[in-house]
Amino acid sequence: MMSPTTAAAATATAAAFLSAAPASSSSTHRRRSRRAAISASLSSEEPLLIRAARGEDGLPRPPAWMMRQAGRYMASYQALSKRHPSFRERSETTDLIVEITLQPWHAFAPDGVILFSDILTPLPAIGVPFDISESKGPVIQSPVRTEEQVRELVPIDLDKLQFVGESLKILRSEIDGEAALLGFVGAPWTIATYVVEGGMTNTYTNIKRMCHTAPNVLRGLLSHLAEAISDYIIYQVNSGAQCIQIFDSWGGQLPPHVWEQWSKPYIRQIVAKIKTECPHIPLVLYINGNGGLLERMKDIGVDVIGLDWTVDMADGRRRVGDGISVQGNVDPAYLFSPLPVLTHEIHRLVNTSSCTYFMLVLVFI
Repeated sequence: MMSPTTAAAATATAAAFLSAAPASSSSTHRRRSRRAAISASLSSEEPLLIRAARGEDGLPRPPAWMMRQAGRYMASYQALSKRHPSFRERSETTDLIVEITLQPWHAFAPDGVILFSDILTPLPAIGVPFDISESKGPVIQSPVRTEEQVRELVPIDLDKLQFVGESLKILRSEIDGEAALLGFVGAPWTIATYVVEGGMTNTYTNIKRMCHTAPNVLRGLLSHLAEAISDYIIYQVNSGAQCIQIFDSWGGQLPPHVWEQWSKPYIRQIVAKIKTECPHIPLVLYINGNGGLLERMKDIGVDVIGLDWTVDMADGRRRVGDGISVQGNVDPAYLFSPLPVLTHEIHRLVNTSSCTYFMLVLVFI
């Protein structure tokens, strides 16, 4: 387990460096028209991360935040977990969500404050109960694998997720514009892996089998999840979230042509609805192990593509192309390094990003 001193010092080093780093001079006028109508109508006083996500020029530095920003590496979180040992209690109780979300904000003031939650949190609201075991992770007692089970799913009941909305409203007030408030969701394929497999898996045997043996059942499940996730995003936005990250955490476990068929269309369905209902909200798409998918990701319609640390930043930037911001991609192992080594890596990463449409992220995934 990472010590709180190591993590806090590492992130403070990143923040200190970035606060002094000038914007890259290589940004060009050809990108300035990107979402110009939206950007022009919105205040330049918006948080730095939101402006970077929209692709604004002339930013003083790249914004920085951490995936899994609140959590086990912090002594304050460990102490709270001893008092409240149930993860679901911690992630479904408004006061605890707010306290945990703000712990890293108070410790080192990142540019993005991401809601403490879980991608499976909305499952009970569509009729899929689950629990989280300390030893096994998520556990779904009745995996969804038949047409009848898909028909039994219900439209998302947002009343069952009021703790999310209440937390976002409080957090938006607490942060008071000094950072961006991020919400997040899981992509349909990634959530479906848990729903079909009944929990964590290393092989994805059942859901991959369904692609060939019960494709209509799987399509029905993914379509239902896409609709529910879209409504959940809109709920988060209406409650105060200023940016949404979509995690297709296990999309990288698919061959690219299979991801194109079984994950991409449902992410695109979500993005299309959000861009219609909430056109001012930047959307970030992150896929763990996405090196083989970048060209296939760039036409989905999101504003930002996240790169994991296995992708070279300069190569990833080239492959994504103009008109989309990139986010990434410090290997979390650098947090165990001496501070000069970490600082050098951050300098290298910022310099190779070659544009202002870049958000520095320390990746915990």
